[in-house]
Amino acid sequence: MKDAGINEAKTLLEVAGHLSEVVAFIELPDRIVAETEKVDGNLITALNASARLGVLGQRLKVDPTPEFVAALEKMTVTATDQTGAELAKAKGDALLGHPLNPVLWLIKDLAATDEKLQVGDLISLGSFARPQTPQAGQTVTVRYDGLPGGSLKASVQFLSTP
Repeated sequence: MKDAGINEAKTLLEVAGHLSEVVAFIELPDRIVAETEKVDGNLITALNASARLGVLGQRLKVDPTPEFVAALEKMTVTATDQTGAELAKAKGDALLGHPLNPVLWLIKDLAATDEKLQVGDLISLGSFARPQTPQAGQTVTVRYDGLPGGSLKASVQFLSTP
């Protein structure tokens, strides 16, 4: 978060104007329910989508222009393993139609309880792909392609299984 003005944002362009950077990110979910457990939206919400940790990668300064906002929607996010095999692929619009829509949702949800985003907050927008259980020795790289200024990436190597 660049400044607290984001709490008044109503449009995607206004959100972009209050963000500092886009950061390549690998979410590391923690499966805290049995694999046989039926998972629904309420349980996912209660468990914070099982998000516990994440890996930060390369960063890109946000350019609060209509072109930059459009590039976020059209970017391609691809996850590959150490052999280059594709694990997942999605467009930016996989997150509620645009990657900044989760921020608008969060602003509104926080306002309902008189809370606000704070300067310096990091926001995980959600997952572009279904969570996958990593294998010991596996390296996962996530690449964001199609952004002005070039691609961003983040990588993580799993030394053991969870």
